[in-house]
Amino acid sequence: LDVYATFDNVKVGVLQANYLVDTLKAKGIAKPRIVRLLGSKTDNNAFLFKEGQDQILLPLVASGQLEIVHEDWCDNWEGINAKRIVEAAITQNGRNIDGILASADVLSNGAVKALEEEGLTGKVVVTGQDADLVACQRIVAGTQDQTVYKPLPALARMAAEMAMKLATGKPLVVPAQVDNKAGMIPMAMADIKNVTKENMMETIVADNFHPYEEIYKVIPESERPPRP
Repeated sequence: LDVYATFDNVKVGVLQANYLVDTLKAKGIAKPRIVRLLGSKTDNNAFLFKEGQDQILLPLVASGQLEIVHEDWCDNWEGINAKRIVEAAITQNGRNIDGILASADVLSNGAVKALEEEGLTGKVVVTGQDADLVACQRIVAGTQDQTVYKPLPALARMAAEMAMKLATGKPLVVPAQVDNKAGMIPMAMADIKNVTKENMMETIVADNFHPYEEIYKVIPESERPPRP
């Protein structure tokens, strides 16, 4: 490979964990109890998300400021496995859970279903990633709190611009590298963004990643922000 274009998946984990910790702190919870839903062990990205999460969570766990009461890997990134893990966490630790760090929206989907069955939706902070439509709907409805948005058009433009520079012999400066076991490959990373109920309009809707009508149809018109 000449160059690799991607998103910073370690930073994804950092954004998720930071949001969870900051939100729980703002709620005044002295020592939050969280459940962590890791991705599939067969996907290297799952380990990158965990690496970023660990950077934020482990020092807090070590200092006694936060407790991970339950965590597990979700085979094949399946929501049903996430639901099972959250159910097990509640069975073992009771309903006293403050946050769920779900590594992706497909996992937060299962987590929210488990919370619904326990009457805990909206009472537990839930993270995600990918800005799936159903996740964006959950965010505006108040059953999920955050997702990480990866702007695919920005990544595509970046890859196309780099390809053109390579094809025309123009200089290409790429600041990072990744080891793909065959060598160190130049790596460029597109920006990512936290998405919440407060900035949904200026991120997902503004980029037309999902239509306004589809996101907000799950809540009454009187609660929707003005159309763009």
